[in-house]
Parts: sequence; C-alpha cells; structure tokens
Amino acid sequence: MNALDHGSSEGDLWTTLRTSTRARIGLGRAGDALPTSRLLEFRAAHAAARDAVHRELDVAALTQQMEHANLGSPLIVQSRACDRGEYLRRPDLGRFPTGLAHLLASASDIGIVLADGLSAHALEEHGVPAARAIVDALPRHLSVAQPVIATSARVALGDHIGAALDVQTVVVLIGERPGLSFADSLGLYVTHHPRPGRSDSERNCVSNVHPPDGLGYAQAARVVTSLVDGARRLGRSGVELKDTSERVAVEGADTGRGSGG
Repeated sequence: MNALDHGSSEGDLWTTLRTSTRARIGLGRAGDALPTSRLLEFRAAHAAARDAVHRELDVAALTQQMEHANLGSPLIVQSRACDRGEYLRRPDLGRFPTGLAHLLASASDIGIVLADGLSAHALEEHGVPAARAIVDALPRHLSVAQPVIATSARVALGDHIGAALDVQTVVVLIGERPGLSFADSLGLYVTHHPRPGRSDSERNCVSNVHPPDGLGYAQAARVVTSLVDGARRLGRSGVELKDTSERVAVEGADTGRGSGG
C-alpha cells in the first residue's frame, strides 16, 4: 500500500485536488491493482452511463413538468428510430422525424425542442429548468412557439421541427453522451433559420449544463440569449457566431461603476 493510503502529505494533496475535479486522480493502489473501493466506484459510474444511454424518456412525466413550469403543453415528435436499440445502432434515423403534420407554422421568433438524445435522465433532470431559464432570459419582444418534445432524437431533428414551426431560431435541449463522471449532462444547440440539411458547423452549442457541478441554468440561458441575439444580427449561426455574454456582462459592470462614481 502506498503513501496515498496512509494519509500522508501526498495523500492530503490528492484529497485537496479531488475537490476541484471529477476526474479520477490519485486513486491509490492495492498491490498491482486499484483499491476495491475505487474499482467499485468505476463500475458504478460505468453502469450509470450505460443506464442513461439505454433508458427511455418518460414523456408523460416531462410533459407534466413543462406544464407546471408554465412552458405550455408540448407537441410530441418521434424520430424514425423505432426503439432505443435501433436509435443507438442507426444514428441517421434519429435525425429524421416520422411525421410533422401536427406541427403548425407559427412564424414565431424562437422554437424550443426538448430532446432525449443520449441521456433521457439529463433531459428529465435539467430540461425543464433550463428551458424555463431560457424563456425568462429572452427579450420580451421575441415570441416563442409551442414547445416540442422529441424522442429518440439527434440534434439535427430540431432542424426539421424548426422548419415545420417556421421559427427564426430553434434551440434544442438534448441529453449529451454520458461519461464516467456525469450521466446527466445537457447540451443546448442554437440554429438560426433551421431547415433540413443544416450542418453541425451551422449551429452553436452550449454544453455541460448540469448544476451544481456543471454549468448553471441562468448562466447557460445568458449564453443562449447572447447567441440568439448575435444570430439575429449576423443573419446566421455557426462557426462565425461567437458568444459575447461575458463581454457584455463585463461592459455592463464597467458602465455601472462609471455612472456611480
């Protein structure tokens, strides 16, 4: 057993470092292997990631959450993947809807899509509060279409939904691929003038939304609204569009200090 297991100064250093990261560092050693506790932690994290990937979204519960949060009663869209197994084997099917005839063109400014992606748990845990924060952060003059829940969905499914709703910008909240540190991380994708065939380079992503360990809802919403504003000014989203939310916040603070002096 090495120094890490004896509570030495080196062990104390690793203990301190672990408080600032979820990475598996300074795990110690038992002979030629990991300590049993560390091995069990790894296996538990791996099982949680597998469960998140294979778990089906509880659409009824998510709908109820959205209604309670005053986001409205959502429309439901299913991708062409008929079940979770096919969704994982055929990523292409998750990018296309089975049908969108029930979506009526609203000509709204913003469309919001809550998609299960690779972690239904992430959407159930963080989707509604993140969506609520985004709606609250958007300028009041922007109209928001009736929300949509998309199942067995990939990000590009939002392009079809946004086009059917005839919104200017679509924001897709989707469960990200689980890792061995987190299985409930949410990604927010902004696409201006959504339409089928948009490439990944034509959208912007705000990732790692899962408070308290990841990005918080309010901060993520500020970034999204900054991207929406920038896309409306630039006329497009994607690689040419940069997040200016931090710069705006700093300039606002500077202005406040100047006016108060």
